[in-house]
Amino acid sequence: MTSKRCRWAEGEDALYRDYHDTEWGVPVRDGRQLWEMLMLEGFQAGLSWRTILHRREGFRRAFAGFDPAKVAAFGAEDVERLMNDAGIIRSRAKIEATIAAARLYEEMRAAGQDFSAWVWDMAGGAPRVNPGVDVPASTPVSEAMSKALKKRGFKFVGPVIVYAWMQAVGMVNDHAPDCFRRNEV
Repeated sequence: MTSKRCRWAEGEDALYRDYHDTEWGVPVRDGRQLWEMLMLEGFQAGLSWRTILHRREGFRRAFAGFDPAKVAAFGAEDVERLMNDAGIIRSRAKIEATIAAARLYEEMRAAGQDFSAWVWDMAGGAPRVNPGVDVPASTPVSEAMSKALKKRGFKFVGPVIVYAWMQAVGMVNDHAPDCFRRNEV
């Protein structure tokens, strides 16, 4: 018997199904993991999540395991190296935004601010469960979080990207009502 999944995760792509079944919507509290997912969501802008997911290991290799301290030290040579890396999305604007975001993350850490606590506080502290089958593209919470991230200097963090990120990291449970993962996460 096959478990019922969210419609977007049905199909032949095993990596995509596994992502749905094991990661998507599971609350993440680790600041580094939250930052990595936010950066990947930014790279996804204008593309499909499937494209990013299939290149995630390439991104991790290229961006030093998404270690913010290491990425914050990247310079012009690294930007050029990344622009020539076929394992990632080669968008100069997104690459430079990721490096800048690593520096912002490190500035917060140096000031004693915890990225995870900051974003989860804006999200209300606990996962929200979407009661219906209609999944919004953004919400007032993602709009407010987008503004707060932009105010800090983050790029590629519009309210739609932020909402997709909130879904991915479990701030919002948008599994379909009949999906086997809805009650598990």
